[in-house]
Amino acid sequence: MHVDLNLLTALDALLEERSVSAAAARLHLSQPAMSRTLGRIRDATGDPILVRAGRTMTPTPRALALRQEVHAIVQRARAVLTPERELDLGRLDRTFAVRCHDALTTAIGARLLRAVQEQAPLVKIRLLAEPAADTDDLRHGRVDLEIGSTEPAIPEIRGELIGQDRVVVAVRRGHPLAQGRLTARRYAQALHVIVSRRGRLRDPVDDALDSLGLRRRVVAAAPTTAAAMHLVHESDLVVALPARVCGPVLRTLGLGALPLPLEVPALRIVQLWHRRHETDKAHAWLRGLTREILQAVVPDDRRPARARLEGGARR
Repeated sequence: MHVDLNLLTALDALLEERSVSAAAARLHLSQPAMSRTLGRIRDATGDPILVRAGRTMTPTPRALALRQEVHAIVQRARAVLTPERELDLGRLDRTFAVRCHDALTTAIGARLLRAVQEQAPLVKIRLLAEPAADTDDLRHGRVDLEIGSTEPAIPEIRGELIGQDRVVVAVRRGHPLAQGRLTARRYAQALHVIVSRRGRLRDPVDDALDSLGLRRRVVAAAPTTAAAMHLVHESDLVVALPARVCGPVLRTLGLGALPLPLEVPALRIVQLWHRRHETDKAHAWLRGLTREILQAVVPDDRRPARARLEGGARR
């Protein structure tokens, strides 16, 4: 029986993209050609593989069962047929898209760009802002590395816990809260601004206050940490922020950082990438560089810094 092994590459792309047009673009084929290839895959497997569900395509149970095995076979074949070469950073000419929270961009951006220029002068970095809604940009290759507090949401996304940060209360110089002991009740009675790219007026601090029977007055939501800090600088507003990540900017603006009088979870700093980059030496270099810089800012005091995270957690 003749088996066309090229169908495995096409099947891998179709199962990962769940779209004929996206798979075609990934393999540099026309959409009609990919549609014909899907037909050949269906004939070979005796299964529809992808079926229409409204405006999207959904994999069949057989397709889901084959997915991991097909991907592993394709990856092994590529490893066999690709010559192993050492990474030459001096000649590496590539653009990486790195997306992270604006506070993290401020905390590590300059150091990251300086390190990249020193080690790989032809490499360019696109520092992207977090979107207002969750996206599939990692899966579709529009983002190479994402840094934030979110753990992997789907199996093909890989991640590692870099470090953790604690929350502090940022206030302007001379703010009444800076006088005397800051209690949960005094904190709740202040006027608050929340950092939320979606404009939300509630966050985990409110859950901690609820457990104490307290409620704070949130008067505004700011889209970025920088905007929130400037609002605090010019008013009696207060904002809860990561201490280590925001420390340099707090000092530059002359803002005070008071201990948060509540028990809230530590802020986890995680970097995420798509599994297609697992064996990509250039991407591994970038991950290592960001890991080193992040660990200098937010070291993990309680567990090994390179804790691998598996996909499947909810965002």
